[in-house]
Amino acid sequence: MKQIEVQIMGQSYLLGCPDGGEAQLREAVERVDAAMCKIRDAGKVKARDRIAVLASLNLAFDRRAPPQQTAAMPTRRPRNSFKDSIRPWPAMDIYSE
Repeated sequence: MKQIEVQIMGQSYLLGCPDGGEAQLREAVERVDAAMCKIRDAGKVKARDRIAVLASLNLAFDRRAPPQQTAAMPTRRPRNSFKDSIRPWPAMDIYSE
């Protein structure tokens, strides 16, 4: 296993990387760094650990495929259901919270 040094939000990390996986790991680091810097630059969150948690949630949410509506699914939900209290995909905006 190879070790590579990367920077995320200005801090260096030495990461283990499987053979042949360096490009994929560097792409992942770039996504994490961009997500964390976006949250930091918004100015609402200062603590690095909180920024990391929010960035990981944002990245996990972004990886999720949008729900597919099938013919078997009803097109309308009953009123006053739990899902009526949350915003549907893709209007959710974790970044601003």
